[in-house]
Amino acid sequence: METTSLYRPVSQAELDLIAASGWRAFPPRLSEQPIFYPVLNEEYANQISRDWNVPYYGVGYVVRFAVETAYLGQFATQNVGDPHHNELWVPAEQLAEFNAHIIGPIEVTATFRRQA
Repeated sequence: METTSLYRPVSQAELDLIAASGWRAFPPRLSEQPIFYPVLNEEYANQISRDWNVPYYGVGYVVRFAVETAYLGQFATQNVGDPHHNELWVPAEQLAEFNAHIIGPIEVTATFRRQA
């Protein structure tokens, strides 16, 4: 089965929920979060985590995970800025199904912290 690696910048609270799932699933979206947006490259995920999550939360993480490539075909790539700012927009109500197509564990690839 062919898989595609995706990335996601997450806060400590979201990372704790991922860990509680056994590193197998992302938590449901909050009511004010209509989409789940994994990003297509680690550089962009690092940028979000470092530049947005750290100032807001004090710490940011980047996780990598693999999803069945054929399943991902239903989600159009969305470019939201610079040429490498590419995301998939998964409707919140489809997140449980999306999680079912994750192959293997979700793993932390980077940690960014506010400088003391």
